[in-house]
Amino acid sequence: MFLNYIKNYFLLKIIKNNLNNVKSSKELVAIQTIGLLIDESYFGDKELLVQELIANGIAETNIKIIVFRDKWKKNESYLLPTFGTKHLNWNAQITEPLLREFMKERFDLLINYYDVEKAFLLKVTNNSKAKFKVGFSSVDKRLNHLMINTNAENHTVFVHELFRYLKILNKI
Repeated sequence: MFLNYIKNYFLLKIIKNNLNNVKSSKELVAIQTIGLLIDESYFGDKELLVQELIANGIAETNIKIIVFRDKWKKNESYLLPTFGTKHLNWNAQITEPLLREFMKERFDLLINYYDVEKAFLLKVTNNSKAKFKVGFSSVDKRLNHLMINTNAENHTVFVHELFRYLKILNKI
C-alpha cells in the first residue's frame, strides 16, 4: 500500500513535467474510431455509455474500450480489457502489452471517462496517439482538447454535450 503511494507520487511528478509538451490538434478529420478509457472505480455503467455512443451514429466495431481498476485481482476474469497499477513498473513504464497497443493506436477521438486525477490514467492519456482528446473539466486542462463540465455519473449529459460540440467543430 505504502509502496503504491510512493510509485503514484513519482509517476504524477513525471507526468506533470511532461504535460508542457502536449501539442494541440489542428486536423479536421471526421470521427470514425473512438478509444474509450474508463475508470471503473467511479463509473460502472460501461454498456450504457457505449449504447449512447452507438445511438449517436458511431459503429460498435469502431469503439475500443479499456478499463482501469484500482484493485486488481489476478484470478478474476474481466469481460473488457482491464489494467491496474500492477502494470506499471518503478521506471514509470507500462508493462501491459494490451495497454501499450491501445496507446499506440491513432484514434480519431479518445474519450477519457474519469473525473478524478489518477497518475496512471493521466499517463495513458498523455501518451496516447489519439488525434482529438475529450475529458472532464475536473482533470488537468492540458491533457484534453475539449473538456466537458459534468460528473462521471451523468453519462447521458456527457455524450449529449460531446456530440453537440463535435457538430460545432465539424468533427462529425
